[in-house]
Amino acid sequence: MRIALRIALAASAALLTLGVAQAQEKTLRIGTEGAYPPFNNLTSDGQLVGFDVDIAKALCDEMKVKCTFVAQDWDGIIPALQAGKFDAIVASMSITPERAEKVDFTHKYYNTPSAIAVPKDSPLKGVTKEDLAGKNIGVATTTTHYNYASKTYTDSTIKGYPSSPEEQADLANGRLDAIEDDIVVLQQWLDSPDGACCKILGQPSPQPVDIFGPGAGIAVRKGETDLVNKLNTAIDAIRKNGKYKEINDKYFKFDVYGAES
Repeated sequence: MRIALRIALAASAALLTLGVAQAQEKTLRIGTEGAYPPFNNLTSDGQLVGFDVDIAKALCDEMKVKCTFVAQDWDGIIPALQAGKFDAIVASMSITPERAEKVDFTHKYYNTPSAIAVPKDSPLKGVTKEDLAGKNIGVATTTTHYNYASKTYTDSTIKGYPSSPEEQADLANGRLDAIEDDIVVLQQWLDSPDGACCKILGQPSPQPVDIFGPGAGIAVRKGETDLVNKLNTAIDAIRKNGKYKEINDKYFKFDVYGAES
């Protein structure tokens, strides 16, 4: 009798352990920056919000897994993924060959262009290399915008910043002549009281794919092909079932997905 009871208890414990492991497998840890509104932002009470966050939640719902979110500074976001701090990056990360050497990407989940903003009283008339020669340009480091600015505006002084809010503040306070960033991020700032100082001067053209990539994708650790495939399937599904449009329309007046690829 005691032996049978021990066997039953052991079997129950094994099932419980298996159940816990399966539950753990169904939790996807998402890393995002929290300093790139309207795509991702950290509220005063510590909540991560924004387009990236809502998209990630929709993808987790589609895959029938639980999502948890981790705020991570941009400069360390790929090393943190590689170290296992989270399982996927949903943080408006442009798909580029350089990053693809370190992580695996899904296909894009949105694609918006780069733009240049300046003070409203700026004498600047254009966004070419010649137009911005001798000027101080602020750009968030380790971004495609920084790579483009450094490569293109070689006659300007490129100043790197940890994230968009810092470069915006320096432009507003007269410490910069211009900043480069995603046009949606810039427009949201310009529409706020803090951005009333400034305006969009124009969009750099052309915007080479070898620098900007085909759009923003979700990054996972190298070799996690199964997760990439599941995320790609989920992205396609929310595009088709209307959930993507619902989230898109919450933040934007146009389809940020860009051209179908």
